[in-house]
Amino acid sequence: MVQTYLQLRLDLATALAVFLDPEEAHAECVRWFEEGLGLSRSWMAVHGAEPVPGEVRLQVSAWVRRRRKGEPWAYILGWSQFRDRRFKVTPATLIPRPETELLVEAALDVGRRLKVERCVDVGTGSGIIAVSLALETAWQVSASDLSPGALTVAAQNAKALGALVRFHQGSLLDPIPNPMGLVVANLPYVDPADEPALQRELAFEPRSALFAPDRGLALSEALLIQARARRAPACLLEIGAGQGGELCRRALGAGWAKAMVHQDFAGHDRILVTLA
Repeated sequence: MVQTYLQLRLDLATALAVFLDPEEAHAECVRWFEEGLGLSRSWMAVHGAEPVPGEVRLQVSAWVRRRRKGEPWAYILGWSQFRDRRFKVTPATLIPRPETELLVEAALDVGRRLKVERCVDVGTGSGIIAVSLALETAWQVSASDLSPGALTVAAQNAKALGALVRFHQGSLLDPIPNPMGLVVANLPYVDPADEPALQRELAFEPRSALFAPDRGLALSEALLIQARARRAPACLLEIGAGQGGELCRRALGAGWAKAMVHQDFAGHDRILVTLA
């Protein structure tokens, strides 16, 4: 029996529904066709009854085998969207989350109100924050990361998107020269005790980019202390649900004049903003 594109899509949704809920399976199936195969819904409406070439069937089967083991679609695809831009991702970097757009928006707002000229993205990963800020402002943007692999990916993304970012390897602000500008970071903030309950896809992402000691608070606190000592005008962090109150107390204890928390669309603590 000849398999058409419409039948392939139905078969794929069925295969994905074995380990995803039906709605997720349908949405991911559409993404596979659009992002992986480059076949839009309008193309499917016209050509859906056409037979699927053998190489396409083999490609989809290979993707299903990898996805069934829990590998995230972004790693299989090799890229992910963030702020309508395509960023390369590899197992050396976290996959961009929609919540991080809230951090970028907060940084743009605070930076413009403070009239900053410089910004540093700490723990840049694939570079989504640094590149976005470099492309959307006239700031001098720097970025740091401990991982050489992540910095390689971030530099590739900056070059591909035409962003001018200075990358530095090292811990937190250690490799960043003065004068210090606005500090922005999406550091590891997951409590290691929560690891057994996390989605299986997270096992494919770099552990060093997810987990932090002291219930996930250690790196955030360390950066707050360091940024204050380096006289940064503000420090903005993406944080975990329920961490806002404690991090506000620690920020004020580190000498920041103001500390406030913004929630995400689900009502969870997500962005910590501290001002000198």
